[in-house]
Amino acid sequence: MDYAVFKTGGKQYRVKPGDTLDVELLPNEVDTIAEFGEVLALSDGGEVTFGVPVIEGAKVTAQVLSHYKDKKLMVYKYKAKNRYRRKRGHRQTYTRLQIRDIELSKPRAPRRLAAAAAAPAETDGGEENS
Repeated sequence: MDYAVFKTGGKQYRVKPGDTLDVELLPNEVDTIAEFGEVLALSDGGEVTFGVPVIEGAKVTAQVLSHYKDKKLMVYKYKAKNRYRRKRGHRQTYTRLQIRDIELSKPRAPRRLAAAAAAPAETDGGEENS
């Protein structure tokens, strides 16, 4: 497989084997394997297959490298003339993954948009049912 598009944490990621990426915090331990079954698209030799909404039997496996927190962002709220001030900080937690493999457990029938449009539509010859 050339690449895959999968979904985790409400976001979509385009990955290929060997990629390293940061996703929202996962419950997996460090040095374990994480599997993602919500594969939305696959590319194999230039042929792209899209799921409806996901591709059945496809999964992306990745090794969990680490968990960490991002730098602190300061959130400051202020309203003029009302003595209203709020200062809070936020640190987002992430999991760093290294993509190991993109698998497809059963053969897929490619879904091509051009092929569906080129197929002639059948008509019933203009007869009406009474």
